[in-house]
Amino acid sequence: MAIPQAKMELRPLGNTGLNVSSVGFGASPLGSVFGPVAEDDAVAAVREAFRLGINFFDTSPYYGGTLSEKMLGKGLKALQVPRSDYIVATKCGRYEEGFDFSAERVRKSIDESLERLQLDYVDILHCHDIEFVSLDQIVNETIPALQKLKQEGKIRFIGITGLPLNIYTYVLDRVPPGTIDVILSYCHLSINDSTLLDLVPYLKSKGVGVISASPLAMGLFTEQGPPQWHPASPEIKSACRAAVSHCKSKGKKMTKLAMQYSLANKEISSVFVGMGSVSEVEENVAAFRELEGLGMDQETLSEVEAILEPVKNLTWPSGIDHK
Repeated sequence: MAIPQAKMELRPLGNTGLNVSSVGFGASPLGSVFGPVAEDDAVAAVREAFRLGINFFDTSPYYGGTLSEKMLGKGLKALQVPRSDYIVATKCGRYEEGFDFSAERVRKSIDESLERLQLDYVDILHCHDIEFVSLDQIVNETIPALQKLKQEGKIRFIGITGLPLNIYTYVLDRVPPGTIDVILSYCHLSINDSTLLDLVPYLKSKGVGVISASPLAMGLFTEQGPPQWHPASPEIKSACRAAVSHCKSKGKKMTKLAMQYSLANKEISSVFVGMGSVSEVEENVAAFRELEGLGMDQETLSEVEAILEPVKNLTWPSGIDHK
Protein backbone atom coordinates (compact mmCIF):
# COMPACT_ATOMS: atom_id res chain seq x y z
CA MET A 1 0.00 0.00 0.00
CA ALA A 2 1.39 3.42 -0.94
CA ILE A 3 2.04 5.72 2.00
CA PRO A 4 -0.28 8.73 1.89
CA GLN A 5 1.83 11.78 1.03
CA ALA A 6 0.76 13.97 3.94
CA LYS A 7 2.61 17.28 4.13
CA MET A 8 4.91 17.62 7.14
CA GLU A 9 2.94 19.25 9.93
CA LEU A 10 4.26 22.49 11.45
CA ARG A 11 3.34 23.18 15.09
CA PRO A 12 3.75 26.40 17.11
CA LEU A 13 6.56 26.29 19.70
CA GLY A 14 5.26 27.93 22.86
CA ASN A 15 5.29 31.73 22.62
CA THR A 16 8.36 31.90 20.36
CA GLY A 17 6.44 32.53 17.15
CA LEU A 18 8.40 29.66 15.58
CA ASN A 19 6.52 26.97 13.67
CA VAL A 20 8.51 23.75 13.86
CA SER A 21 8.16 20.46 12.01
CA SER A 22 6.49 17.80 14.16
CA VAL A 23 9.38 15.48 13.24
CA GLY A 24 12.64 17.11 14.36
CA PHE A 25 16.11 16.15 13.12
CA GLY A 26 18.24 14.93 16.03
CA ALA A 27 21.82 15.43 14.81
CA SER A 28 23.73 13.44 17.45
CA PRO A 29 24.29 10.56 14.95
CA LEU A 30 26.15 13.04 12.69
CA GLY A 31 28.79 13.09 15.42
CA SER A 32 29.28 9.33 14.85
CA VAL A 33 27.93 8.75 18.36
CA PHE A 34 26.19 5.48 17.37
CA GLY A 35 28.66 4.42 14.67
CA PRO A 36 30.62 6.13 11.89
CA VAL A 37 28.73 8.51 9.59
CA ALA A 38 30.59 9.79 6.52
CA GLU A 39 30.41 13.50 5.69
CA ASP A 40 28.61 12.84 2.37
CA ASP A 41 25.97 10.78 4.16
CA ALA A 42 25.52 13.45 6.84
CA VAL A 43 25.03 16.20 4.25
CA ALA A 44 22.66 14.00 2.22
CA ALA A 45 20.56 13.23 5.35
CA VAL A 46 20.18 16.95 6.16
CA ARG A 47 19.24 17.76 2.56
CA GLU A 48 16.68 14.94 2.36
CA ALA A 49 15.15 15.94 5.70
CA PHE A 50 14.70 19.52 4.52
CA ARG A 51 13.29 18.36 1.17
CA LEU A 52 10.68 16.27 3.02
CA GLY A 53 9.56 19.19 5.19
CA ILE A 54 11.72 18.90 8.33
CA ASN A 55 12.78 22.43 9.31
CA PHE A 56 14.00 21.84 12.90
CA PHE A 57 17.57 20.63 13.58
CA ASP A 58 19.05 19.91 17.02
CA THR A 59 22.69 19.42 17.95
CA SER A 60 25.21 20.00 20.78
CA PRO A 61 28.97 20.51 21.12
CA TYR A 62 28.87 17.39 23.31
CA TYR A 63 27.77 15.10 20.47
CA GLY A 64 30.83 13.45 19.00
CA GLY A 65 33.13 15.99 20.64
CA THR A 66 31.86 18.88 18.40
CA LEU A 67 31.70 16.72 15.24
CA SER A 68 27.88 16.80 15.12
CA GLU A 69 27.83 20.61 14.96
CA LYS A 70 30.46 20.67 12.19
CA MET A 71 28.60 18.08 10.09
CA LEU A 72 25.23 19.77 10.59
CA GLY A 73 26.80 23.08 9.60
CA LYS A 74 28.02 21.56 6.33
CA GLY A 75 24.61 20.04 5.67
CA LEU A 76 22.75 23.29 6.30
CA LYS A 77 25.16 25.24 4.10
CA ALA A 78 24.57 22.75 1.28
CA LEU A 79 20.82 23.56 1.38
CA GLN A 80 21.55 26.98 -0.15
CA VAL A 81 18.27 28.41 1.16
CA PRO A 82 17.56 31.55 3.23
CA ARG A 83 18.55 31.21 6.91
CA SER A 84 14.95 31.91 7.96
CA ASP A 85 13.80 28.68 6.23
CA TYR A 86 15.21 26.44 8.97
CA ILE A 87 15.42 26.44 12.77
CA VAL A 88 18.56 25.37 14.62
CA ALA A 89 18.97 24.49 18.30
CA THR A 90 22.28 23.76 19.98
CA LYS A 91 23.35 23.47 23.60
CA CYS A 92 25.89 24.70 26.13
CA GLY A 93 27.32 23.56 29.45
CA ARG A 94 28.09 19.93 28.59
CA TYR A 95 31.26 19.05 26.73
CA GLU A 96 33.43 16.02 26.06
CA GLU A 97 35.71 17.21 28.87
CA GLY A 98 32.86 17.67 31.38
CA PHE A 99 30.35 20.26 32.58
CA ASP A 100 30.86 24.02 32.74
CA PHE A 101 27.83 26.31 33.03
CA SER A 102 29.82 29.40 34.04
CA ALA A 103 28.87 32.65 32.31
CA GLU A 104 32.36 32.88 30.80
CA ARG A 105 32.23 29.36 29.29
CA VAL A 106 28.70 29.84 27.95
CA ARG A 107 29.76 33.02 26.11
CA LYS A 108 32.77 31.24 24.59
CA SER A 109 30.63 28.19 23.82
CA ILE A 110 28.11 29.97 21.59
CA ASP A 111 30.89 31.64 19.56
CA GLU A 112 32.52 28.24 19.01
CA SER A 113 29.17 26.66 18.07
CA LEU A 114 28.32 29.42 15.59
CA GLU A 115 31.70 28.97 13.92
CA ARG A 116 31.24 25.20 13.61
CA LEU A 117 27.65 25.57 12.38
CA GLN A 118 28.69 28.37 9.96
CA LEU A 119 25.81 30.52 11.26
CA ASP A 120 25.42 34.07 12.59
CA TYR A 121 22.87 33.01 15.22
CA VAL A 122 21.03 29.95 16.54
CA ASP A 123 17.31 29.99 17.14
CA ILE A 124 17.53 28.15 20.49
CA LEU A 125 20.38 27.64 22.95
CA HIS A 126 19.67 24.97 25.56
CA CYS A 127 21.45 24.46 28.88
CA HIS A 128 22.44 20.80 28.39
CA ASP A 129 21.59 18.18 31.08
CA ILE A 130 21.32 20.57 33.99
CA GLU A 131 20.57 17.89 36.60
CA PHE A 132 24.32 17.16 36.85
CA VAL A 133 25.12 20.58 38.32
CA SER A 134 23.72 23.08 40.83
CA LEU A 135 20.34 24.25 39.54
CA ASP A 136 20.88 27.48 41.47
CA GLN A 137 23.92 28.16 39.26
CA ILE A 138 21.70 27.68 36.20
CA VAL A 139 19.15 30.14 37.61
CA ASN A 140 21.60 32.76 38.94
CA GLU A 141 24.51 32.63 36.49
CA THR A 142 23.87 30.64 33.31
CA ILE A 143 20.43 31.96 32.34
CA PRO A 144 21.39 35.64 32.89
CA ALA A 145 24.40 34.99 30.59
CA LEU A 146 22.05 33.53 27.95
CA GLN A 147 19.77 36.57 28.27
CA LYS A 148 22.74 38.78 27.35
CA LEU A 149 23.43 36.58 24.31
CA LYS A 150 19.79 37.02 23.35
CA GLN A 151 20.14 40.80 23.53
CA GLU A 152 23.26 40.57 21.35
CA GLY A 153 21.37 38.56 18.70
CA LYS A 154 23.55 35.44 18.92
CA ILE A 155 20.58 33.38 20.12
CA ARG A 156 16.86 33.99 19.75
CA PHE A 157 15.43 31.80 22.50
CA ILE A 158 16.53 30.06 25.71
CA GLY A 159 15.90 26.42 26.61
CA ILE A 160 16.77 23.83 29.26
CA THR A 161 17.21 20.07 28.93
CA GLY A 162 17.64 17.07 31.20
CA LEU A 163 16.15 13.73 32.21
CA PRO A 164 14.38 14.28 35.59
CA LEU A 165 11.16 16.23 35.09
CA ASN A 166 11.47 18.06 38.42
CA ILE A 167 14.36 20.17 37.07
CA TYR A 168 11.89 22.11 34.92
CA THR A 169 9.60 23.16 37.76
CA TYR A 170 12.60 24.03 39.95
CA VAL A 171 14.05 26.43 37.39
CA LEU A 172 10.78 27.83 35.99
CA ASP A 173 9.52 28.64 39.50
CA ARG A 174 12.67 30.70 40.16
CA VAL A 175 12.97 32.85 37.03
CA PRO A 176 10.68 35.65 35.81
CA PRO A 177 7.89 34.59 33.40
CA GLY A 178 9.08 34.53 29.80
CA THR A 179 12.74 33.91 30.72
CA ILE A 180 12.73 30.29 29.54
CA ASP A 181 11.16 29.82 26.11
CA VAL A 182 11.51 26.07 25.56
CA ILE A 183 12.20 22.79 27.35
CA LEU A 184 13.60 19.65 25.75
CA SER A 185 12.66 16.48 27.62
CA TYR A 186 13.70 12.98 26.59
CA CYS A 187 12.53 9.43 27.32
CA HIS A 188 9.32 10.64 29.02
CA LEU A 189 7.01 10.44 26.00
CA SER A 190 7.47 6.84 24.95
CA ILE A 191 5.08 3.89 25.11
CA ASN A 192 6.76 2.79 28.36
CA ASP A 193 6.86 6.24 30.00
CA SER A 194 4.45 9.09 29.26
CA THR A 195 5.04 11.13 32.43
CA LEU A 196 5.93 14.26 30.40
CA LEU A 197 2.21 14.64 29.67
CA ASP A 198 1.51 15.24 33.38
CA LEU A 199 3.79 18.29 33.24
CA VAL A 200 2.39 19.79 30.01
CA PRO A 201 -0.40 21.89 31.66
CA TYR A 202 2.19 23.48 33.99
CA LEU A 203 4.57 24.18 31.09
CA LYS A 204 1.76 25.66 29.00
CA SER A 205 0.79 27.91 31.93
CA LYS A 206 4.37 29.23 31.87
CA GLY A 207 4.20 29.86 28.12
CA VAL A 208 6.97 27.35 27.49
CA GLY A 209 7.28 25.36 24.26
CA VAL A 210 7.66 21.59 24.72
CA ILE A 211 9.96 19.35 22.68
CA SER A 212 10.34 15.63 23.31
CA ALA A 213 13.31 13.53 22.23
CA SER A 214 14.17 9.85 22.06
CA PRO A 215 10.80 8.24 21.23
CA LEU A 216 12.74 4.95 21.06
CA ALA A 217 13.80 5.37 24.72
CA MET A 218 17.54 5.56 23.86
CA GLY A 219 17.42 2.31 21.92
CA LEU A 220 15.10 0.21 24.12
CA PHE A 221 12.63 -0.08 21.23
CA THR A 222 15.13 -1.02 18.52
CA GLU A 223 15.74 -4.58 17.32
CA GLN A 224 19.44 -4.33 18.17
CA GLY A 225 18.53 -3.24 21.70
CA PRO A 226 19.93 -0.45 23.89
CA PRO A 227 23.64 0.42 24.12
CA GLN A 228 25.76 -1.06 26.89
CA TRP A 229 25.60 2.14 28.97
CA HIS A 230 21.79 2.33 29.05
CA PRO A 231 20.75 3.00 32.66
CA ALA A 232 17.34 1.24 32.64
CA SER A 233 16.80 -1.64 35.07
CA PRO A 234 16.94 -5.24 33.81
CA GLU A 235 13.15 -5.39 34.33
CA ILE A 236 12.53 -2.43 31.99
CA LYS A 237 14.99 -3.77 29.39
CA SER A 238 13.37 -7.20 29.48
CA ALA A 239 9.83 -5.81 29.03
CA CYS A 240 10.92 -3.60 26.13
CA ARG A 241 12.73 -6.53 24.51
CA ALA A 242 9.52 -8.56 24.78
CA ALA A 243 7.52 -5.72 23.17
CA VAL A 244 9.98 -5.48 20.26
CA SER A 245 9.86 -9.28 19.77
CA HIS A 246 6.05 -9.22 19.79
CA CYS A 247 5.96 -6.58 17.05
CA LYS A 248 8.50 -8.50 14.98
CA SER A 249 6.45 -11.70 15.28
CA LYS A 250 3.47 -9.82 13.82
CA GLY A 251 5.54 -8.37 10.98
CA LYS A 252 5.31 -4.88 12.54
CA LYS A 253 8.02 -2.36 13.38
CA MET A 254 8.27 -1.31 17.01
CA THR A 255 10.34 1.73 15.98
CA LYS A 256 7.49 3.03 13.80
CA LEU A 257 4.87 2.42 16.50
CA ALA A 258 6.99 4.20 19.13
CA MET A 259 7.60 7.18 16.83
CA GLN A 260 3.89 7.47 16.02
CA TYR A 261 2.96 7.24 19.70
CA SER A 262 5.09 10.33 20.42
CA LEU A 263 3.93 12.23 17.32
CA ALA A 264 0.24 11.64 18.02
CA ASN A 265 0.20 14.12 20.91
CA LYS A 266 -0.25 17.59 19.39
CA GLU A 267 0.56 19.31 22.72
CA ILE A 268 4.19 18.46 22.00
CA SER A 269 5.57 20.81 19.35
CA SER A 270 8.24 18.52 17.93
CA VAL A 271 9.65 15.03 18.44
CA PHE A 272 13.42 14.81 17.93
CA VAL A 273 14.71 11.53 16.62
CA GLY A 274 18.31 10.82 15.73
CA MET A 275 19.01 10.57 12.01
CA GLY A 276 22.31 9.80 10.34
CA SER A 277 21.32 8.64 6.86
CA VAL A 278 18.83 9.28 4.07
CA SER A 279 17.10 5.96 4.82
CA GLU A 280 16.58 6.89 8.49
CA VAL A 281 15.14 10.26 7.44
CA GLU A 282 12.77 8.57 5.01
CA GLU A 283 11.68 5.99 7.60
CA ASN A 284 10.78 8.69 10.15
CA VAL A 285 8.92 10.87 7.66
CA ALA A 286 7.05 7.77 6.42
CA ALA A 287 5.98 7.02 10.03
CA PHE A 288 4.53 10.55 10.26
CA ARG A 289 2.79 10.33 6.88
CA GLU A 290 1.24 6.98 7.72
CA LEU A 291 0.03 8.30 11.07
CA GLU A 292 -1.63 11.28 9.34
CA GLY A 293 -3.09 9.19 6.52
CA LEU A 294 -4.03 5.84 8.05
CA GLY A 295 -3.74 6.41 11.80
CA MET A 296 -1.90 4.27 14.32
CA ASP A 297 -2.12 0.49 14.55
CA GLN A 298 -4.29 0.54 17.68
CA GLU A 299 -4.45 -3.25 17.99
CA THR A 300 -0.67 -3.67 18.12
CA LEU A 301 -0.34 -0.61 20.37
CA SER A 302 -2.77 -2.13 22.88
CA GLU A 303 -0.85 -5.43 22.86
CA VAL A 304 2.46 -3.63 23.39
CA GLU A 305 1.00 -1.48 26.18
CA ALA A 306 -0.16 -4.66 27.94
CA ILE A 307 3.37 -6.12 27.73
CA LEU A 308 4.87 -2.90 29.13
CA GLU A 309 2.22 -2.37 31.83
CA PRO A 310 4.37 -3.82 34.69
CA VAL A 311 7.10 -1.22 33.99
CA LYS A 312 4.87 1.68 32.92
CA ASN A 313 6.31 5.08 33.93
CA LEU A 314 9.27 3.54 35.74
CA THR A 315 12.25 5.75 34.96
CA TRP A 316 15.92 5.26 35.70
CA PRO A 317 18.45 7.29 37.69
CA SER A 318 20.19 10.12 35.92
CA GLY A 319 23.90 10.60 36.39
CA ILE A 320 24.94 8.15 33.71
CA ASP A 321 27.25 9.39 30.95
CA HIS A 322 24.71 8.88 28.20
CA LYS A 323 25.08 10.37 24.74
